[in-house]
Amino acid sequence: MKTIEMTLWAGAYIQPCFPRNRNSTSFISCKTQNAATALTVTTHKKIEKAFSGELNRTYGAQPLPEKKKRVFFLDVNPLCYEGSKPSLHSFGRWLSLFLSQVSHTDPVIAVIDGEKGSEYRRKLLPSYKAHRRKFTRHVWSLQRFSSGHVGRSHQVINDVLGKCNVPVIKVDGHEADDVVATLAGQVLNKGFRVVIASPDKDFKQLISEDVQIVMPLPELQRWSFYTLRHYRDQYNCDPQSDLSLRCIVGDEVDGVPGIQHLVPSFGRKTALKLIKKHGSLETLLNAAAVRTVGRPYAQDALKNHADYLRRNYEVLALRKDVNVQLYEEWLVERDNHNDTIALSSFFKYLEESKERAHNGRPNLYNG
Repeated sequence: MKTIEMTLWAGAYIQPCFPRNRNSTSFISCKTQNAATALTVTTHKKIEKAFSGELNRTYGAQPLPEKKKRVFFLDVNPLCYEGSKPSLHSFGRWLSLFLSQVSHTDPVIAVIDGEKGSEYRRKLLPSYKAHRRKFTRHVWSLQRFSSGHVGRSHQVINDVLGKCNVPVIKVDGHEADDVVATLAGQVLNKGFRVVIASPDKDFKQLISEDVQIVMPLPELQRWSFYTLRHYRDQYNCDPQSDLSLRCIVGDEVDGVPGIQHLVPSFGRKTALKLIKKHGSLETLLNAAAVRTVGRPYAQDALKNHADYLRRNYEVLALRKDVNVQLYEEWLVERDNHNDTIALSSFFKYLEESKERAHNGRPNLYNG
């Protein structure tokens, strides 16, 4: 097994260092002197036994036309929860379904939230994901995560993904969403299609003819594709309007208050009508600054609270300028021959961890 670990610091791009002995197991770190934002990539390439499985069609699956090859992005963090409870079993279950029913041998890139990833958004808006921050602190205080130490759980996740030949990306100072948005743009520029595997609605702002989402459906224990057509049918507008609309109506889940907190009569119906007419929040605000665009309450709200709405935009918009570079080796067909062994070992570890926790013994992981 060959494991490659590299670190990318802000302001410099470093080529990965490979071990000379390709049959050996080693960890290699490449760094520059400018310590700022760190990127960690882990990938394994040893293949053990063959894996075979019959294609199980996902519920609601309507893949894009086979005109371009697909590259999948796996948003790891939200899959590690069963409802609001941290659960490695949940991650393992969704990963197993994803690899066997959805991505198969298509390239997969896993992305994890970096340390202090939401910090710059919280500086703009202290309420941003405040409830999630409190919950995370509670998890850390327990020092438990699915019957295992929190830090060790990250090691286990990296290990099973690596053994399934899935590179794991983590950029300190950035949320996984921004890393995915940045890398997705690079993938599109190379002529591929993008499929983002995540339950996070923030990714809807990226949907296009060549970008779709595949979401886990807990009630059906299936992944389901969500396309441009699905979005238009659901919202009666284009995805480009999604972000602008959420800036006006707010996002309760992410702790972003809408304009109705300041102007109660300014609701979703009014916001959707204005966005559909003007196309984007910025166009709407510019128009409202020089002429009447709606009823007096809406007109006054747009003029008097333009900075409030622009701040919401900056908080909710996915960044596409993260200092991370796509590697060609991430775009090749994924070898899935080791999937069954890797996942079996993962679930065996979870069962043993449960037994150790019940008997009060230390929870060990040997990889």
